[in-house]
Amino acid sequence: MTVETVGVGHSVNSGLGHASGLHRIRAAHAWLDVAVVVAVLVSTNLIAHFTTPWASIATVPISAVILVALTRRRGLGWAELGLSPRHWRKGSLYALASVGLVLAVVGIGIALPLTRQFFMADRYATISGALIASMIVIPLQTVIPEELAFRGVLQGTLSRVSGARGVFAAGSLMFGLWHIASSLGLTTSNRGLTGILGGGFVGQVLGIAGAVAATAAAGFVFTWLRRRSGSLLAPIALHWSLNGIGALAAALVWHVSLG
Repeated sequence: MTVETVGVGHSVNSGLGHASGLHRIRAAHAWLDVAVVVAVLVSTNLIAHFTTPWASIATVPISAVILVALTRRRGLGWAELGLSPRHWRKGSLYALASVGLVLAVVGIGIALPLTRQFFMADRYATISGALIASMIVIPLQTVIPEELAFRGVLQGTLSRVSGARGVFAAGSLMFGLWHIASSLGLTTSNRGLTGILGGGFVGQVLGIAGAVAATAAAGFVFTWLRRRSGSLLAPIALHWSLNGIGALAAALVWHVSLG
């Protein structure tokens, strides 16, 4: 009787030890996935902003597709990536609400003289340029690839190793830091920011810090939308609204001020 009890206990302990070992291996693989995603994002950002003009156009979309393919092979499901069809309806409702909210805020912003100056960005000084940017360049080169990479792949991999707080904090911080390179010279191309922060070195640093803080906050909201709706449609819509509608508003302000 004693021998049988010892044998059963040994078997149970062996099973628990085996399960614990498998859990540690899976956790290590999940953290490795996060590390690979972060490394690809950092490399992508550097290549896109500090190499050739062609690289700045193609690198982010190509990297986003590669990240989706890699994480799918690593077992990430469509729902974990925010791409499951069963969440399209809910995602569409949040998307429409997001676009409507941004339209209202932008409309108020360009109507008030105090805030109108912040829409005067040199890159969107013409209506045709703003239309091309908002309808083609911004969604294909920026919004969709970034949302696939951050709210899709990064959020999906982070969710396997961390709770909601960790996902929100890490995802938002990474998204803010992602915009450091694109914020260089921000205060020299926007009249409103130049007037407040100045165009010198200190103004540049403050402009970059402000851009990182603002985009990290936006990343937090995008993450919330993705988590709330279960779909990338909602953060894609809000992200496009902030950039695309902003570009059109800038062109409108320039057109009216020059006319």
